[in-house]
Amino acid sequence: MVEQWKHVFKLDPEKALDDASLEALCLSGTDAILVGGSSGVTYDDTVDLLARLRRYETPCALEITTLEAIVPGFDAYLVPIALNAGDPAYLVGQHVEALKRYGHLLPKDGLVAAEGYIIANPDCTAARVAGVKPVDEADIVAYARFADRLLRLPIVYLEYSGTFGDLGAAAKAKAALGNAKLFYGGGIDGGEKAAAAARVADTIVVGNVIYRSLADALDTVKAAKAAKAETA
Repeated sequence: MVEQWKHVFKLDPEKALDDASLEALCLSGTDAILVGGSSGVTYDDTVDLLARLRRYETPCALEITTLEAIVPGFDAYLVPIALNAGDPAYLVGQHVEALKRYGHLLPKDGLVAAEGYIIANPDCTAARVAGVKPVDEADIVAYARFADRLLRLPIVYLEYSGTFGDLGAAAKAKAALGNAKLFYGGGIDGGEKAAAAARVADTIVVGNVIYRSLADALDTVKAAKAAKAETA
C-alpha cells in the first residue's frame, strides 16, 4: 500500500476541519490520509477523526506520535523513528514502551511500517520535542543511507515541517536509497511546490496548507500526479 502512494494529506486530530472540507480532501484523488501531529494529539480526537474518515473509501493511516493516541481500525500504522533526535527516547525508548503496552495488539496481517525521520527544520515542534541535531546536506544523505542500508526501513521521511526545504538535498537522499521510499513533507502550499517536490520524492505529504487554504491544498493533488507522470 505505502509503496504506491504519491500524494498524501496529513491531518492533525487537534485541528478543526469541517465536514465539507474533509469530504473534499477524501474525494480529491489523494492516495491516502495520514493522521498525526507533533503535540497535543489525544485518543478521543483521533477516534473522532477516524470515524469521520471511515465514511469514505480513501485509505487512512495513523502515524503514531504518542502512546495515548493509539487507536485500532486504521488501514496502516506508521511508526516514526527520529534518526537525528538528541533525545534517545525518540530513537528507541518510546517504541519499546509502546510494544510493552500494545505489542499483543499488533495486527499480524495488517500494515505496520517504520519511518526513518530526518527532521531538517530545527525550529519546528517535532525538532524541539525530540531535541534534534541540526543537519546539512551531507548529514541528510548519510542518515538516508543509514535508514535504508543498515536499518532496512521501508520509508525515509525528510521533514521540513512548515518550511519548504532543500530539494537538492532531497534529490541526493533519494539517489542514495536502495529499497526505501523517500517521503517529503514541509512547506508545500500549492501546486507549484507540490510538483517540484513530487519530481524528487516518491511521496509528498501535504499538511499545514489544508488549514489555511483548502483550494491550494486541493491543487497539490493534480500537480503532484502530473509531475509524477512526467518523470515516469
